[in-house]
Amino acid sequence: MCHSDPTFDITDGASLEALFGTPGAASIAKEIDRIDANYRALIEASPFVALATAGPDGLDCSPRGDGPGFIRVLDDKTLLLPERRGNNRIDSLRNLLDDPRVALLFLIPGIGETLRVNGRATISADPALLKQHEVDGKAPKVVLLITVDTVFFQCSRAVVRADLWNPERHADRSQLPTPGQILDSLTASAINREQYDRELPARLKATLY
Repeated sequence: MCHSDPTFDITDGASLEALFGTPGAASIAKEIDRIDANYRALIEASPFVALATAGPDGLDCSPRGDGPGFIRVLDDKTLLLPERRGNNRIDSLRNLLDDPRVALLFLIPGIGETLRVNGRATISADPALLKQHEVDGKAPKVVLLITVDTVFFQCSRAVVRADLWNPERHADRSQLPTPGQILDSLTASAINREQYDRELPARLKATLY
């Protein structure tokens, strides 16, 4: 096992800047404090976002996904994110009760650039607001109202290096543990792997909204 020599740990900003240098003009210019027409187009094309939050019990980063534009742009400073059905752990929501800060990373299939939004969120259970986000007659339990502090696009280097959207690079499902296998192992077979995996596709389809 390789261990890092703590002598080389970076512990201050000056050392980091000496290694990486200063950001180019474009890296600075792309960050703004609102959603303009260009950034709105990216948000409305995205069907997937990673939501990061922080709270007294630690950090959380979890996926959110739906049809393109499922996160609505209310105005140039406000986003609306419906909380669809999930595992009911509500880690993100619990964090927001103590710390309203959020970070969002939007992905668009087939596009190399990603979009980053930092802001602050409140949790709303306003029935009128929930009604606006119904899908198949089913409303989310809450909607996050996100006030935008900063927004900027991230260049495509990470996506290009990962070859993320290349179907020829997709992982072989048979070579990875299934959800049932993982749960069976972690619960000493209290959750049966075959039954869990057999029932999962129908359960997911029935509980998307």
